[in-house]
Amino acid sequence: MLAASLPLGWRLIIFLAAGIAGGVANGIAGGGTFLTFPTLLAMGIPALQANVSTSVGVVPSYLGGIRGFRLQLGEHRQLIRSLVPSCVFGSAVGCTLLLLGSAHTFRSVVPWLIGAATVLFALAPRITKRLAHIDHTRGARRWALYVGIFLSSIYGGYFGAGLGIVLLAVMAVSLPFEIHELQGIRNVFSMIINSIAALIFIVRGHLALDAVYMLLIGTLIGGWLGTRLIKRLSPKVVRALVVATGVATTIYLALGK
Repeated sequence: MLAASLPLGWRLIIFLAAGIAGGVANGIAGGGTFLTFPTLLAMGIPALQANVSTSVGVVPSYLGGIRGFRLQLGEHRQLIRSLVPSCVFGSAVGCTLLLLGSAHTFRSVVPWLIGAATVLFALAPRITKRLAHIDHTRGARRWALYVGIFLSSIYGGYFGAGLGIVLLAVMAVSLPFEIHELQGIRNVFSMIINSIAALIFIVRGHLALDAVYMLLIGTLIGGWLGTRLIKRLSPKVVRALVVATGVATTIYLALGK
């Protein structure tokens, strides 16, 4: 593979550029892994090593979103705290499945998962309008939130690409919040899920360290840029970007690229 034979300096530049692009994508709607993961594969890094290296490398991309939406997040601290255990445990389960099992069966399901999440997110305004009379702090909507976040966290620990879209879909139908509030909460949960995965993968090894170092720098920059952009856009535009990202991600995965 020609890319794998490039001098180290060029490889580092490519990893950095992929990190910046992936960080911008994560800052807007998620899906940054679909820029970083294929880049690592193209540079000759084996699939499992590329997957876990990406999980570690994208963690800083969420810092910009957390800082950028800190005012909105301050209003939902109790909710976030109550869902942290679901994120932590779910991510750990996903990492365990990845390290002990086969990726083939799960990968075949992923396009359907992302596609369904995209449709769910697109229909969320109508769904939440119909459910407006139901208190989101009780009953089925509360259970849907907790179970949905837990299952999303398993997915995030296992594969993670498109995690932001899945999280947004779950929250959009179970919480009566505006899109910018959901974006802030999504960044917190994404960072927790990926941080747990990163800790497990660091302990287990399997990391392509040169790629990880440059991704850490690039995704930090890109995440900050993506958050600045998303805050300047209207909620309708943000929703359209999330749906477009979800559709592109579903097609990408379905074609097996």
